[in-house]
Amino acid sequence: MLLSSIFLLLLFCIFVISLVPIKNIFLIKQFCLIISGLVLILSVILLLNLNFNFYYFQYLTTLTLDINFLNIIFAFGLDSISIYFFVLTSLLSFLCVLFSWTNTNSKDFFFNLILLELLLLLVFSVLDLILFYIFFEAILIPMFLIIGMLGSRSRKIRAAYLLFFYTLIGSILMLVGIIYIYFIVGTSSFEIIFSYNFSLQEQQWLWLAFFISFASKIPMFPFHIWLPEAHVEAPTVGSVLLAGILLKLGVYGFLRFSLTLFSEASLYYSPFVYVLCIIGILYSSFTAIRQTDIKRIIAYSSIAHMNLVVLGIFSFNIIGLEGSILQSLSHGFVSGGMFLLVGILYDRYHSRLLYYYGGLVHVMPLYSFFFLAFTLANIATPGTSSFVGEFLLLCGIYQINIVTCFLSAFGVILSAVYSLWLYNRLVFGNLKIIFTQKFNDLVLRETVILSTLLLLILFFGVYPYFLLNGLKLYVTGMLNLF
Repeated sequence: MLLSSIFLLLLFCIFVISLVPIKNIFLIKQFCLIISGLVLILSVILLLNLNFNFYYFQYLTTLTLDINFLNIIFAFGLDSISIYFFVLTSLLSFLCVLFSWTNTNSKDFFFNLILLELLLLLVFSVLDLILFYIFFEAILIPMFLIIGMLGSRSRKIRAAYLLFFYTLIGSILMLVGIIYIYFIVGTSSFEIIFSYNFSLQEQQWLWLAFFISFASKIPMFPFHIWLPEAHVEAPTVGSVLLAGILLKLGVYGFLRFSLTLFSEASLYYSPFVYVLCIIGILYSSFTAIRQTDIKRIIAYSSIAHMNLVVLGIFSFNIIGLEGSILQSLSHGFVSGGMFLLVGILYDRYHSRLLYYYGGLVHVMPLYSFFFLAFTLANIATPGTSSFVGEFLLLCGIYQINIVTCFLSAFGVILSAVYSLWLYNRLVFGNLKIIFTQKFNDLVLRETVILSTLLLLILFFGVYPYFLLNGLKLYVTGMLNLF
């Protein structure tokens, strides 16, 4: 009941936004903030009431629709893996609405923002493979519009098309694989498909079809070209949702399908995954060091961290899997905070080039404090959620392949290089008043948003048991397949 209530609330919000005239933009903002806040509260209630000692899906909501020969089941539910991504989506969407309170006066923006939240929540809760694909691809439409209509520079159209075509074309093979599964199994229901045993040859071909789609979303090398361009051209909220949630669709896909349905093929292709991930980590880390655009630095940092998460997923042990999921959630908080900080600078001074900044600690001390805190979280300093996640997944990788662990750990060291270099250039040194004379520190709204993310980072860094205990049963059940 709660799950269906969340979807109905968001649908009602979209309907109301479409009816309210543009001149009543303040009313639209208020309504979006209230609805997204209610969705967040209901999502947290779902999390607190979930039985983590039960392996299968809970809060089941089903509607069967027979259309001629098609038997599509509108089934939704949550388990101990999807609930965390569900709550992360609700949280970041609410913070994005709050952040846009004074930054955006576009009705289309709030319409697409709520639509994007709805589609993301549907993806993380749907239990039908065909519907999963539909929602998975439909997410591209509101994100395409957010970047293309509200981006910051003239290259925004190119960035939007890169996002759209890279991820859409990558998913064509997955569609072929889903059609094949439907005709072989006779249904697209998760519960029945998960109990079907595919042959090794079928697994190998289907694994590749799904892999290209998920690798494009993460993104892995060589499907990463679209991400830095999309981040740079997207508005602040677009970057937050892109890094905080959309990149997690690939992680969720690997956990839900690749390892569960195609376990033998996952083992077979694991060396191939290790090579791509190591190339992605080292390439993006070295590329981040030479960037002068602040957003590009954080974008390449996201690529490195997400490739590290994929390595943890394909470590095939409890430590690596739990660490990769924890690091994936932590990356949502950290990258979201980093992009918000960059957006605050751009909204005030209309530049993201490091050349124009310096000495911000003298005039923006509160901003400098938060930038330091999120920088330390980005480099996985002990006491933050990123440290727990990266430490666990590196331990898991070490049990499988020592060379891979060493190279990925070197990528972690490189993250400290470009992160601290960025902070030093931005915060310390002399003020460049030849470019900017008037500086404004964080306002209360921005402080509340950043404090919320920072408190979550510290909480899960000090008390990761809250997440790890919930993941244990699911991860153990998945590893029984191997």
